[in-house]
Amino acid sequence: MTEIIDISKIDETFIKVSGDPSVAYELNDYFTFDVPGAKFMPKFRSGIWDGKIRLYNVMSGTIYAGLHEKIKQFCAERNYEINYKSDFTKAPVSDKKIETFLSNINLTMQPRDYQIEAFKHAVNNERAILLSPTASGKSLIIYLLTRFYNAKTLIIVPTISLVSQLASDFADYGFDSTNNVHGVYAGRDKVTDKQITISTWQSIYKLHKSFFANFDVVIGDEAHLFKAQSLISIMSKLNKCRYRFGFTGTLDNTQTNKFVLEGLFGSVYQVTTTSKLIEEKFLSDFKIRCMVLQYSDEDKKLLKDAQYKDEMKFLILNSKRNKFIRDLTLNLKGNTLLLFQYVENHGKGLYQVIKDRAGDRKVFFVHGGTDSEIREDIRRITEQEENAIIVASYGTFSTGINIKRLHNVIFASPTKSRIRTLQSIGRGLRKSDQKEIAILYDISDDLTYKNKQNYTLRHFFERINIYNEEKFQYKIYRFTL
Repeated sequence: MTEIIDISKIDETFIKVSGDPSVAYELNDYFTFDVPGAKFMPKFRSGIWDGKIRLYNVMSGTIYAGLHEKIKQFCAERNYEINYKSDFTKAPVSDKKIETFLSNINLTMQPRDYQIEAFKHAVNNERAILLSPTASGKSLIIYLLTRFYNAKTLIIVPTISLVSQLASDFADYGFDSTNNVHGVYAGRDKVTDKQITISTWQSIYKLHKSFFANFDVVIGDEAHLFKAQSLISIMSKLNKCRYRFGFTGTLDNTQTNKFVLEGLFGSVYQVTTTSKLIEEKFLSDFKIRCMVLQYSDEDKKLLKDAQYKDEMKFLILNSKRNKFIRDLTLNLKGNTLLLFQYVENHGKGLYQVIKDRAGDRKVFFVHGGTDSEIREDIRRITEQEENAIIVASYGTFSTGINIKRLHNVIFASPTKSRIRTLQSIGRGLRKSDQKEIAILYDISDDLTYKNKQNYTLRHFFERINIYNEEKFQYKIYRFTL
């Protein structure tokens, strides 16, 4: 006898999936995943939590509405029949309607073919995660969606600088941002009569459900950050919001995070790829120079049993390493972005030693405490410069900052994060008339003792895997400190 699975809509955030009790436990297993890094978390260590996330609630039968396609896949694999108790149909949008819309909004630029296809996909599916790499023009796709629906829209961004930048982008497309866009961050009013609200998630995640009730469209920029519990909370409060779109340049490879994001927004759609954009000359040519620093036998022996935090402390406080970074930065031609991880123990020191020897070159320091208007000023000034240096934390300048005239990017701190790596690379890929090629200088550290590789060298090998997957050109150079 064929199992029958009932699916009904609870609201715009959750659906109910029910059937025989045995099927409920199958669903529970199917949508249960190990959380990356769970073994290091206090709840896991204390035995309170088993380190897994369960997206299907056996007791209530509820699951994120965006996983509807995954539910259909689950049933197809087992030949289970679906009985819809709610209407899940979507009205298709004709090409003619889209053409008419595009011709009527007086765009100041012509969308690229893949941007139009991504826009079509979004409006026909009413929810989606749009995988849109750096400089693919995701802000234009976001703009098209806001104009198409012409409804109360909430756009959530991760940083203050992106609030003003997105509003500025909309103005560049021919929109009256002054009268139609309201930016929200610390100290600003949250409620507005304007059609579009752009807010950092930090400014609204604690707000009552009533704040979110009037929005018909939600757009999450840099959606890979929406795995945080506070952002999940925001999306759950938007239970009346029908149209949901997430944008990101990259997703990590963990199934857990991908399923959570798809649950909140919808299935992933690949807008285009970085390699295609470079091939079609939409992005700068790009090369990576991997600079592996070699240390003395004495240093290697000293750190052979070091924990990760001790290894990092050794690296960021190492005067020879910091001198190498300083000299590299000052010898590069063109505008340079130097990215670091630790503000107090590393960033401030690098900024000072570089500034002291920079002469007439403009040197800027950006971190989480830098005011958004100052960050925007730095971005604007750098666009007019030829040899500026920005010393910035990964958290402030690895994501979303658009500087076309950026010739060099330096990784001063090691990372194994796929998202951080690709987002940081993206800072240098934007094309300008004054730039023929962008170069990433990936600094890594070989502290291998006998056959025991150090933590950050292993992180470097993980970045190499990313470069291979993305088909980036790279060469490895070794330097003895």
